[in-house]
Amino acid sequence: MPEHTVQFVGRRTLRLHPIDNVVIAARPLAAALHLEEERVTTVDAVAAGHKLATAAIGKGEPVRRYGQIVGFATRPIAPGEHVHLHNLAAGDAAAQYEFGTDLKTVPLPKQPATFLGIRRADGRVATRNYLGVLSTVNCSATVAKMIADRFRRFRGHDPLARWPNVDAVVALTHPGGCGSSPFGEGYGVFQRTLAGYARHPNFAGILVVGLGCEVNQIQFLMNAQRLQEGTMLATMNIQDIGGTQAIVDWGERRLLEMLPVADAVRREPVGADHLIVGLQCGGSDGFSGVTANPALGAAVDLLVAHGGTGVLSESPELFGAQHLLTRRAVSREVADKVVACIDWWQAYFARHVGKVVNTAPGNFEGGLTTSPEKSLGSFAKGGTTNLTGFFGYAEPITAKGFVYMDTPSYDPVSVTGQIAGGATLICFTTGRGSAFGSVPAPCLKLATNTPLYRKQLDDMDINCGDILDGTAGIEETGRRIFERMLAVASGERTKSESFGYGELEFSPWLIEPTL
Repeated sequence: MPEHTVQFVGRRTLRLHPIDNVVIAARPLAAALHLEEERVTTVDAVAAGHKLATAAIGKGEPVRRYGQIVGFATRPIAPGEHVHLHNLAAGDAAAQYEFGTDLKTVPLPKQPATFLGIRRADGRVATRNYLGVLSTVNCSATVAKMIADRFRRFRGHDPLARWPNVDAVVALTHPGGCGSSPFGEGYGVFQRTLAGYARHPNFAGILVVGLGCEVNQIQFLMNAQRLQEGTMLATMNIQDIGGTQAIVDWGERRLLEMLPVADAVRREPVGADHLIVGLQCGGSDGFSGVTANPALGAAVDLLVAHGGTGVLSESPELFGAQHLLTRRAVSREVADKVVACIDWWQAYFARHVGKVVNTAPGNFEGGLTTSPEKSLGSFAKGGTTNLTGFFGYAEPITAKGFVYMDTPSYDPVSVTGQIAGGATLICFTTGRGSAFGSVPAPCLKLATNTPLYRKQLDDMDINCGDILDGTAGIEETGRRIFERMLAVASGERTKSESFGYGELEFSPWLIEPTL
């Protein structure tokens, strides 16, 4: 794929690569419209973001977008015809893997970028300063929320007014923790996720609240994940303390003890190399791989140049692009992990749904047709630098640069894994619209097109539609995104934070069956 380039062929269509046999409608196109730039006349009306054939494509022949195969014609397609579900399917294109062939040297910046971060005692740097109440099991979810509710800002009442440096007290609840085997892979992944939040730098302190008889016992969790109680990490079971009221009162007392300690922090200038950014997309459309995703990729290239870390995920959205990822792997070991990840997901899909599926009705309406097409656009979020590491779900992210974490594509579950791994900021692109937010890592949302940005202004932080409008380039927009990353990491609030999003979006990956 070309690096951060979109060739505008007039204002009506977008050609993404010279060898493509389709172009993208930049705006709605009427039937029988002659497009001089492509020397083709539209057969059908084509909606914005959808594909238009620029050459005759025979049945079974490949359809190319981004210079890559995104599917195969299910019937003959004439020049000027709308290309979508009625004449295009993914087919079976075996990946041809190369390893390390696209490695590059990243030039160092003249002036290292900085942001105002919160330096923790262990040297890690936070972008936010929360206190959290973490449930070990669904049976303690309600009391976790009741404890956090004692500190809610509501209609002019601010119980945290005395501690202005504390962002909020949040409850992290989930449907898991019991009714499952303590011996399977899923149990270990679940515990690793909870522990990743418990030790996340954006939490100054954590309460861990259990019922007492669940599979995911507090002590099992503490021992397995090497967590230790102390001033800023306290645990309690409902059954041990004597019921609901007792544990809510206990939780309030412990948080009141933690609040002065948490409030004592101050922001200070730190290097961008301390920033770990999770890369997400949801509600993708035909413009996602044209505007917001490559612009975010350009921002990630800047982040990597300044020593920071960008984390690409959503493994089902890698199908059709995995061969591009192995080319950027710094070692055969990292590349082999990519291939093993794809093999695992292929087997997973075969067991449960029969074939790889990563598209949804909103994607179809927005112009995306096949899994490879969506994947290639999603892949652009990762920029162009070397793949320096591969991590399992919720594993601590220990490598710098551009890395990959194996997660499902469902946004809340994927982001939860990234944050558990240490992501301190999330960047989320959307073409159809999203109201997603996350805690304790703030979430920046990027609109792929100007109509969406204007329609959902309350939820969108950055408009990447100006690329499509012709008023900005991808590199320019990428720099703007990078600068907003630093501003948000310094404390600037995102749109989702202003509404209080994030607690209900906490969603650990529950791999194991319910027993």
